[in-house]
Amino acid sequence: MWLYAVLTVGFILVVTPFVWMILGSFKSEGELRQVPPTWWPQTGTLDNYRDLFSKAKFLTYFFNSTLVAVVVTAGNVIFCSMVGYALAKLDFGGKKLVFGLVMGTLLLPGMVTFVPLFVLVANMGLVDSYPGLILPFLVTPFGVFLMRQFISALPDDLLDAGRVDGASELRIFRQIILPLCGPALGTLGILTFLGSWNSFLWPLVVAQTQDYYTLPVALALFSTGQNETNFGLLMAGATVTVMPIVIVFLILQRRFIEGIATTGIK
Repeated sequence: MWLYAVLTVGFILVVTPFVWMILGSFKSEGELRQVPPTWWPQTGTLDNYRDLFSKAKFLTYFFNSTLVAVVVTAGNVIFCSMVGYALAKLDFGGKKLVFGLVMGTLLLPGMVTFVPLFVLVANMGLVDSYPGLILPFLVTPFGVFLMRQFISALPDDLLDAGRVDGASELRIFRQIILPLCGPALGTLGILTFLGSWNSFLWPLVVAQTQDYYTLPVALALFSTGQNETNFGLLMAGATVTVMPIVIVFLILQRRFIEGIATTGIK
């Protein structure tokens, strides 16, 4: 009984800000600043969404976020599973050292490597470009660790059977390993897409012109007027921004739960 009560309270605390954001996107600026605040819009309006989509480069910002998130997610799904397979099932010199480096990198806070990573990207001439936004995150230590843990639990007999049939390691990986990694790939895909879609600091630093701004950066900039923040526009933009994340999670929800349950991350 107490468990359900605690879970219910937690659910309300998590959902309430999102409901407030969605309802607020249909309120006028005056109503949003009203004291005491109202929960349900007194006179619903779509002006905030009209203002949002009337921004000259809004579709460009949305395209940039989609492109970066999709490519980064695809890269992690492919390359992290490859590295995870090598660390889990293949024997090669320096294997323990490589895995130790992966674990050591996983323990480092992102802020520690932020400046060196930016200097490296700048020296390569990738500032203010799509490669600069994408390449540093195509493979992540967490993704390698997640896939390595999952693939380690797969039976070696399946791989041996493939080798007896004359299959190459690439074919074994493509036709045996990947089909069995659905839960882990779903988990990695959701977490990677979420992190890339919501990324703010890296696009803010790397994107020097508005042509390469992503949605979080764009919202932070054009939601602020000359003297004060336009909360209605900000809430409408945040609602549009969060929708793709919700859709991706709903599509991969079952895989995500299976992945968490079977990779030892509990």
